[in-house]
Amino acid sequence: MYVISKSFHRTTRFWKQFVIFLSVLGPGIIVMVADNDAGGISTYAVTGSKFGFSLLWLFLILLPMAYYVQEMTVRLGAVTKRGHAEAIFEGFGPFWGWFSLGDLALVNWLTLITEYIGMIEAMKLFGIPGWLTYLVVTIILCTVILSGSYWNFEKLTLFFCLFNLVYIPAAFWGMKLPYAPGWGAVLKGFYDPRIHGGLSGDLIFILMANIGTTIAPWMIFFQQSAVVDKGLDIHDIKFGQTETLIGSTATCIVAVFIIITTAAVFYYHNPRVIIEDAKQTAEALVPLLPAGQGEIAKKLFAIGLFDAGFLGALCISLSSSWAVGEVFGWAHSLNVKVKDAKWFHAVYFLMLLTAGAVVLIPNAPLVTITMFVQVVAVTLLPAALVFLLLILNDPNFMGEHVNTRTQNIMNWSIVGVVSVMSTLLGVQTLFPGLFK
Repeated sequence: MYVISKSFHRTTRFWKQFVIFLSVLGPGIIVMVADNDAGGISTYAVTGSKFGFSLLWLFLILLPMAYYVQEMTVRLGAVTKRGHAEAIFEGFGPFWGWFSLGDLALVNWLTLITEYIGMIEAMKLFGIPGWLTYLVVTIILCTVILSGSYWNFEKLTLFFCLFNLVYIPAAFWGMKLPYAPGWGAVLKGFYDPRIHGGLSGDLIFILMANIGTTIAPWMIFFQQSAVVDKGLDIHDIKFGQTETLIGSTATCIVAVFIIITTAAVFYYHNPRVIIEDAKQTAEALVPLLPAGQGEIAKKLFAIGLFDAGFLGALCISLSSSWAVGEVFGWAHSLNVKVKDAKWFHAVYFLMLLTAGAVVLIPNAPLVTITMFVQVVAVTLLPAALVFLLLILNDPNFMGEHVNTRTQNIMNWSIVGVVSVMSTLLGVQTLFPGLFK
């Protein structure tokens, strides 16, 4: 009887813990899956087509980097009940607060352009003109946040997160091609990479772009504000950390499968095809894959690209609205009706309208903008990370939830890596012939 009672108690406790986890589920999954945005999809596609499997090891580093950065926002939001912009103003004063907000606004607006690029280019693959995609998508994105409920937003967003998995079948089809080197070569990409050409300017740029699309300033602001808007507290921290780890793992797995697809189909099978973005990837897959699979792969890439842009646009615009609302003291919650949070919604709508309009400019260099934005994001990332780390080590903010020694070692190492990569990119820009 004692054994049965103990087993029943454990089962009941597990079930309660699981139910609590499901109630906390949301911010970490959403922010990490939305991190595989339109610009990210294009970055991964270019990475695989140019370097094959040789950069897969990078994601063994990017996964813990993404987790350690984002779990800090869970603790900070749950403990302080403040968004990140508000915390910076309180902790460092107006000068650094305005600097941080300006940094975020610039990078977010530029990144939002890449989301519209992804959505418009994806819909062109189905024959839908760009202006119509811009109009319909903007209306839908505006409608999503008008319900006056964070929970409605979260449920809809989690549903769209599922479409991020559509890239996985294309990788298996690509690996069946005659010249694909096999799954053993994929495995070697994680522990025995062979990078032809050594340290080149092109390699540095691609590494920076991958880091920039995996860890971005908007993610810090978004997840912390989402934790606050959802009403999580210190008792929910461990569950928030768990779902952030799940989200980090999922986003890196999807990125790896995209790289496997483009590496197998282009780098090994047809290296003469030069890939510059996700749309071109979708179109180029058709003649290279077996009959039927090529068209399906094209549609899957298009659906995935649109979904990535949609999620990215939704989350990035919200992170800006939350941050501006926190700083100016406006009502800034999805649980508040439009009439009571006019400026919060106005910032959101203005971001969407202006960024999307840029994509409709004739002959705009869309590919260059997409890759450039990822690099700009990682260049400005160290400042955001330093603010975050200093706050997480301040007992006045965090109490007993300050960073542990392990967390500090990991996070300051991340700051160091990003800073070094940013410096290398700057040197490469000033002295183009230095890295051959």
